[in-house]
Amino acid sequence: IFGVVMAEHWPQVLLATSPTAFGQVDPIFNRDISFYVMLLPLAELLIFWLVGLCLLVWVAVALVYLLSGSSLSQGQFPGFARPQIRHIYRLGSATMGAIALSYWVDRYELLYSPTGVIYGASYTNVAVELPLYTGLSLGALAIAVLLWLRSSSLPRLPFRLPAQTASAKRPAWPMVTVVLIYLAVVGLGGVALPAVVQRLVVQPNELDRELPFIENAIALTRRAFALDDIDVELFNPENSLTYEELLDNQLTVNNIRLWDTRPLLETNRQLQRIRLYYEFADADVDRYTLTGPNGSELRQVLIAARELDYNAVPDEAKTWVNQHLIYTHGYGFTLSPVNVAGDSGLPQYFIRGIEHIPSSETVRQSIPVEQPRIYYGELTNNYALTQTQVQELDFPSGSENVYNVYDGSGGIGIGAYWRRLLYALRLGDWRLLLTENVTPDTQLLFRRNIRDRVQTLAPFLRYDSDPYLVVADAGPLQDDGGAAVNYLYWMIDAYTVSDRFPYADPLNDFNYIRNSVKVVVDAYHGTVAFFVADPDDPLIRSWVRLFPGMFRPLDAMPEALRRHIRYPQDYYRVQAQQLMTYHMTDPRVFYNREDEWRAPTEIYANEQQRVEPYYLLMELPNIDQGEFLLFRPYTPAQRRNLIAWLAARSDGDRYGRQVLYTFPKQELVFGPEQIEARINQDPLISQQISLWDRQGSRAIQGNLLVIPVEESLLYIEPLYLEAEQNRLPTLVRVIAAYQNRIAMAPTLDAALRGVFEAPAADDETIVRSVEDAPPELDEAAPISPDDLTEEAGSTPTAEPNRFSGETGSDPLAPEGAATAE
Repeated sequence: IFGVVMAEHWPQVLLATSPTAFGQVDPIFNRDISFYVMLLPLAELLIFWLVGLCLLVWVAVALVYLLSGSSLSQGQFPGFARPQIRHIYRLGSATMGAIALSYWVDRYELLYSPTGVIYGASYTNVAVELPLYTGLSLGALAIAVLLWLRSSSLPRLPFRLPAQTASAKRPAWPMVTVVLIYLAVVGLGGVALPAVVQRLVVQPNELDRELPFIENAIALTRRAFALDDIDVELFNPENSLTYEELLDNQLTVNNIRLWDTRPLLETNRQLQRIRLYYEFADADVDRYTLTGPNGSELRQVLIAARELDYNAVPDEAKTWVNQHLIYTHGYGFTLSPVNVAGDSGLPQYFIRGIEHIPSSETVRQSIPVEQPRIYYGELTNNYALTQTQVQELDFPSGSENVYNVYDGSGGIGIGAYWRRLLYALRLGDWRLLLTENVTPDTQLLFRRNIRDRVQTLAPFLRYDSDPYLVVADAGPLQDDGGAAVNYLYWMIDAYTVSDRFPYADPLNDFNYIRNSVKVVVDAYHGTVAFFVADPDDPLIRSWVRLFPGMFRPLDAMPEALRRHIRYPQDYYRVQAQQLMTYHMTDPRVFYNREDEWRAPTEIYANEQQRVEPYYLLMELPNIDQGEFLLFRPYTPAQRRNLIAWLAARSDGDRYGRQVLYTFPKQELVFGPEQIEARINQDPLISQQISLWDRQGSRAIQGNLLVIPVEESLLYIEPLYLEAEQNRLPTLVRVIAAYQNRIAMAPTLDAALRGVFEAPAADDETIVRSVEDAPPELDEAAPISPDDLTEEAGSTPTAEPNRFSGETGSDPLAPEGAATAE
């Protein structure tokens, strides 16, 4: 049992054998943080093992001696023999020595105490429990020495005597008394004394007593979650944005995301699934550079992999041959700009269909579409046999199917019968032995689910919940001896975590995290490569030493893949969550919780939800270069106006840097909830939404996006129309808000013109002018009907693209498509 317990903690054992210094010490014991993160877990494990083993052996031996000779069954106990007493004393000495070590280690565990006003050692822990544990450790050590000396003082007999004559004559009461006194000190001092001090000494003067410990908690929590690396800048809205300035910010406005992943996936499943056994498990936001005759343009897109979902195969066709020999892989992907809709309101695609038809020659030259087969993905949960006597289904083409034979390097040869026997046992499938379709060249592909694949290779890392597909001409991840060319890769962010960082306030089951590794999985060959993204992280430096050759520097990642690295959402959520409290660095403000933040909420599909972080392609204030950012706004805990926003950067040498923009506290900046309330309380906009939201269909308000432009904030919300049966969302309106004006129009450009300019007389734009709300008012202010025009309407249509400086449709959009701009 003890061996099993130790074996399950092999990562802690390995880390303790190769610790890396953090270069920072704790404020109580002045030990490097590496002692707590890497060495202390092993010490706790060994002490648990040692105390348990000593207690078990001591009790077992005492029972054996007590029951020896069957004297108890005769109603008498003559006592222990001197050798037995000596043995029991020495086992007791070993047990008390282990308890002494346990209390000594408990001193360090006070740095993780959850009982005070903050997480970590508080006044009571340091002033009362720390000296108490030190005394208990020294007391247990003294008892251990006394027990050992007691055992040594017993005379050794040259021959064995009967129990009655060999029993010790010296009474054991003094030792029993010492042990009982020690137990009383443990019970009363360990429980009662700290509670008394906390109630009578600390609570009446809590702020003064806890002030230095609050400072410790703030500083170390910020370090553990890398919050102290965030740059803080003031964002003072000038509220003077003009339509001409919007034209000067083409990159930002041309990439405003009107398509959320949810309606796009519904549309993909209706229009791009092709067959029921194909599935789009997810859609991810990324950016691609499209290079055409007129130069290059960076575009934000949604990419979705078309994987094969064997569970969707008709039950009649779910045979062993189909599962493992024919239905072996998915085929291709869709790529669509986030801001483009056609005349029908449906998304337009840069790449669509099972044949991977590019929308233009520009897209064809910029994005490789060859070799789109997906043998390793998020839905590939069963093993596959390739290069058998049965051809694999490649993709359907009209009334016929196209077949293929896998020529990648991801398989394991099982042509030999003994290998088939081994893998039949490993996979628990006897049909692998009996099938006649195996050839000498047959390859077995298993562990094809990318999450399972990377988890098996590196179980000591924690992985992001959202792997994303990258299309790039990156070449092989390793020398595969001339293996087939592939252009599809999965990218997964991996984290080093610990729950042993002193004073750091835990989130879930960890209180230290770094996005230390980028994992790339070849979707065709199954090759996995680990790249170190944060070489300053001590944990990953230890793992690099422990597993030489497994990790590569980030510079070794092919440039085509490095262009698609993005700041991970899970990591950002963790940091953004902790920042809501730990942006307060003044311990008095922190103690009073005067300035706590929260994530605002929004209405999505008639349901309230929290605003999740989202990616933007935009220019940061005072920076003329566009960047791919992860963005989240903040509001005060008890109010709805915006107080700050956090941007995490993803491009080039700026990757990983974060900037927190704070608003002046004396100025009111509308938050998403306030803007959405104004939208929903507008009589004409609400009436138009209600007209669409009838039986058989429903109007869906999409994500309300806060878009920083120059020194101002623009609010954009798409509006979808979806049938209740056979759901196929279409983009029917775009709502824009700035300052005290709100406009709803068929396109983004029309909505922005409605906000910043007077709409045309025959335009379908609804424009509302709203009086400024007083600073304390969270609900919408009264609305003036002046400047109101309305013509209810139709789906988006093509119009001049004001932000690209050209007329007609976007030159990079599919031919004949309208642009949402």
